[in-house]
Amino acid sequence: MAKLRVMLIDESQERSAAIADLLKAVQCDVVACFSPEEDLLQQVARFRPDVVIIDIDLPGRDILEGLRIVQAANPRPMVMFSQDDNGDTIRRAVQAGVSAYVVDGLQANRVRSILDAAIATFDEYRRLQGELDRTRSELADRKKIERAKGIVMTQRGINEPAAYRLMRKAAMDQNRRLVDIAESIIAAEELLAGRG
Repeated sequence: MAKLRVMLIDESQERSAAIADLLKAVQCDVVACFSPEEDLLQQVARFRPDVVIIDIDLPGRDILEGLRIVQAANPRPMVMFSQDDNGDTIRRAVQAGVSAYVVDGLQANRVRSILDAAIATFDEYRRLQGELDRTRSELADRKKIERAKGIVMTQRGINEPAAYRLMRKAAMDQNRRLVDIAESIIAAEELLAGRG
């Protein structure tokens, strides 16, 4: 079992000391422990934990907004232990980037499996997000290429395969990507049409 670098956020110093001891027993190295009022983004950037644990009775808007900011700037797996079993709170926590939300408390016999599951969930989400981003980018590139092809077909009075060959040859001759050539064609057409 690999040792995990854990950052602990807790409202109670006494409780956080007990939790730190519990975490050490399950191969976790508590690299930082602080209250929810501190700057979470700054602390995550400083300590770079493998996972962030938030132990809080009632997660308010400020802590959830702090988690959302961290996930946007420096994403990390996050596990929240809370007494609040309200469905809206759980939904807001997940939307803020919490990978696992546990209501029945932090129990020694389950904590490591919860952390491992949260990390796996986080990694899978990041993988899927990466695939989605790549797919969106490829689709946007394809649309630009199709639009540029249409411009070349109209300007040169040629068919689609011939327009594609011309664009591909230009890309190879200039050592540029096909989408870069397409963007140049679109920009030139917009400039000449007075839309740029």
